[in-house]
Amino acid sequence: MAELTQPEVYWPTALQVWKTLLNWLALFFQIFVRILRAFEHLRLLSSDSSSPSFKPLPVVELPDQELLADSTVDIDSVEGEKESVGLMEKLTIVLDLDETLVCSYETSTLPAVIRNQAIEAGLKFFELECFSSDEDCEGKPKVNYVTVFERPGLHDFLNQLSVFANLVLFTAGLEGYARPLVDRVDEENLFSLRLYRPSTISTEYGDHVKDLSGLSKDLRRIVIVDNNPFSFLLQPLNGIPCISFSAGQPHDSQLLDVILPLLKHLSLQNDVRPVLYERFHMPEWFQKHGIPT
Repeated sequence: MAELTQPEVYWPTALQVWKTLLNWLALFFQIFVRILRAFEHLRLLSSDSSSPSFKPLPVVELPDQELLADSTVDIDSVEGEKESVGLMEKLTIVLDLDETLVCSYETSTLPAVIRNQAIEAGLKFFELECFSSDEDCEGKPKVNYVTVFERPGLHDFLNQLSVFANLVLFTAGLEGYARPLVDRVDEENLFSLRLYRPSTISTEYGDHVKDLSGLSKDLRRIVIVDNNPFSFLLQPLNGIPCISFSAGQPHDSQLLDVILPLLKHLSLQNDVRPVLYERFHMPEWFQKHGIPT
């Protein structure tokens, strides 16, 4: 009777096990990279976020309150000026919209994982229908469905600013998109003026530039807050470049902890430009990018 032979049992070598493991790790890495790219290239509805990298407002560096009185301008010594700080005109604060106060995404392109993470982290949001500049097959404006996330502290920020400043909303976004959005975030009508893309101008160095001279001939008491420095290239001494806001920053504290204290300090100054120049040196920054000032 023939002997039964033992069947050969295949045991993978250590090298084969490692190769299989590495293949799985490579697959997971590719999936992770695709998720990151999807988030980075998510279509923001902002007008222009393609500015070069800039290091804006990392911290507030203001003098102690006891020193503020000594550092402010002696208004009595300046010919033609008001007699006291209390009689100065209110500071005019021009605020950008997208990536400064809010961030907006086409709802259809917003990954569920990003949306859920932002909501779970506590970001306030709302859904919005707005009209596009494009037309449908019947020649009617297309309707876009948008998810809008508010920057943390937005409403408290606007309320506090309205006490000591005139607020102007100046966005390079189209009115069909921006108007209903601002109606939602400014239900108390704190903005005395709203300006949209047609109010911007084009220059040889960039489009959608916000010319502050159209708002005030006296640039001593006007300041603009914008995540894109090229928006205020015509008045570099009046601009505050802020960090761009996105749904991936649920714990952002720029509005209340950084920008608000600086604006309060500027409201005490007869001329905001020396303070802002000392803080940001924007003319030199523009010159480094080939833009004369």
